[in-house]
Amino acid sequence: MSLDEKFLSYEKLRHGMDHERYEWSMLERREPVTWPGNAPLALWINVCVEHFPLNPQSAGFKAPGNMTMPYPDLRHYTLRDYGNRVGIFRILEALDRHGFHASFAINGEVAERYPYLAQRLAEVGAELLAHGWNMDCAHSSAVDEQTERQWIRQTLAALEHLVDQPIRGWLGPARSQSSRTPELLDEAGITWCADWVNDDLPYRFRTDAGDLVNLPLSLELEDRFIINDNLHSETEYADQLIDAADFLLAEGRERGGRLLALNLHPWVIGQPHRIGQLERLFEHLYGLGDLVWSAAPSEIIAAAGFVLEGSGLGD
Repeated sequence: MSLDEKFLSYEKLRHGMDHERYEWSMLERREPVTWPGNAPLALWINVCVEHFPLNPQSAGFKAPGNMTMPYPDLRHYTLRDYGNRVGIFRILEALDRHGFHASFAINGEVAERYPYLAQRLAEVGAELLAHGWNMDCAHSSAVDEQTERQWIRQTLAALEHLVDQPIRGWLGPARSQSSRTPELLDEAGITWCADWVNDDLPYRFRTDAGDLVNLPLSLELEDRFIINDNLHSETEYADQLIDAADFLLAEGRERGGRLLALNLHPWVIGQPHRIGQLERLFEHLYGLGDLVWSAAPSEIIAAAGFVLEGSGLGD
């Protein structure tokens, strides 16, 4: 029996991409980006501060790092909790020693369950990103629109008392989005997100309500991805990041500014047998001196030519 014709009909079927979220753009054909001080390499360090529920419901799909054993999966739950009790403070000390800026992507439920931790991070003076309600609230088509809207607004409401200015950045749990997430983010006052990892530099991202900026937060260079998914050692983690930094630095000298985006998880890299390798990476980056511009994500977006005032963006 042949396949019904309705399965062969798709309104976006055409040459090129099957959506209009952003322009097709190859990096080598773009105007070069110039970072402050003519630094060839911008450095964005982001730290994810997360809560993994002990009894996940996992509507749609299970986020990486979620519980894997029957309830109560205390072995994995307490490992995640270690990051918020111990690992995060090792990362803060390493950042402070090397004078690097970092942003913190925080689950809304962290502010509710661990108010001291949330306040401590706010006192650092770093940029805060909304990171969804918790790591069991992954956005997908399996979640209805009202639930997704509630997650976004609930997250922002839980974090807004920590900062003087509205939170404008978003990193979805597991970088998750449904087809309507960008519109809901714009509706809630978010101006940039970091979920799509298809580039090295920020780019304009369209929604039906207005434009966002997408600032790609590398997955390939993420501690959890390299160590937990790829099963590489912590030494190999540092080696890969140093290799990436050196390559991007050389490319930035020849072709315009490049971005090294590091995503850290305290329950992964904050372990006592791993934190030394993060320190080794930081020492290498620190040794590059003025060739590296360590900055907050909104500063990087602005330096790339995008305006983040409100939800209407200009470049």
